[in-house]
Amino acid sequence: MAGSVNRQVLLKSRPEGAPSLDNFELIETPRPQAAAGEVLMRTLYLSLDPYMRGRMSAAKSYAAPAAVGQPMVGGTVGEIVASRHPDYASGDIVLGFGGWQEYALSNGAGLRKLDPAAAPVSTALGVLGMPGMTAYVGLLEIGQPKPGETVVVAAASGAVGSVVGQIARIKGCRPVGIAGGTEKCRFVERELGFDACVDHRAPDFATRLQAACPNGIDVYFENVGGAVQEAVWPLLNDFARIPVCGLIAQYNALTPMPGPDMFSILRKRLTLRGFIVTDFAAKQADFIRDVGQWVRAGRIKYREDVVVGLENAPSAFLGLLQGKNFGKMLVRVAD
Repeated sequence: MAGSVNRQVLLKSRPEGAPSLDNFELIETPRPQAAAGEVLMRTLYLSLDPYMRGRMSAAKSYAAPAAVGQPMVGGTVGEIVASRHPDYASGDIVLGFGGWQEYALSNGAGLRKLDPAAAPVSTALGVLGMPGMTAYVGLLEIGQPKPGETVVVAAASGAVGSVVGQIARIKGCRPVGIAGGTEKCRFVERELGFDACVDHRAPDFATRLQAACPNGIDVYFENVGGAVQEAVWPLLNDFARIPVCGLIAQYNALTPMPGPDMFSILRKRLTLRGFIVTDFAAKQADFIRDVGQWVRAGRIKYREDVVVGLENAPSAFLGLLQGKNFGKMLVRVAD
């Protein structure tokens, strides 16, 4: 039964450099009531994603910053516990954007009903949700991989990178992952089926990456930036394609980091394109069809890193930014 209290994690202040626990505040407020045309959702799972670091900042971006003093933004899977909306009933499980709180109101815009019998509902925030679709459209629409090509994926054990490499393999490419630590690299190779995975923490990382890509790199799926990007850049082949999904190594930088060799962009005729998953909203049906089939057939595997309790969201998020997560980062807010 729904409780009378709504716990929320607020953005207390904007960080300067790396965020800390001091930038968040856990409060209790009365549970909201659904008005006409609204539903009240109880959060079951909260998604934690790197893009949230950008929302904590007031800097100009593709989306409005999170408001100080309000719950942090975030995708959620929730159960409708009260409905005054004709399209939804109590008990429905929905994908939405309820944010870092136990209960959230919605007028139905942007909600999508989920079928718990079709797949675990948590996958709607991971392999069958925004991260999976980011991998799908970024690789296929921008990377345009061809059979036999080498596809290098940064953050290869994460929610996006793990799917990128598996789709590359399905498309006949040679996926090479980059991850932090022996355990993650072993998972990428043995469980996900990448041809190789290189530990970016190794002192001879650049040499190992070159050895893993003897024919150069045709597609580089960028999730990290920084030192990883610097090691990749000399290995890019002519006409290489670079979908730029994220730059997690640079999110907390107070000054601009050294950029790539711009002359090589001209000389090698590279395609370097940043993208946001919503740019390809028209491809959602294709994504759900293809990746859903691949997951059900066991051709795409996934891993979730779940912490329990809304109060643990801030520390889990800070760990995500430091690469401490192993798989798609989720908070289980309620059963």
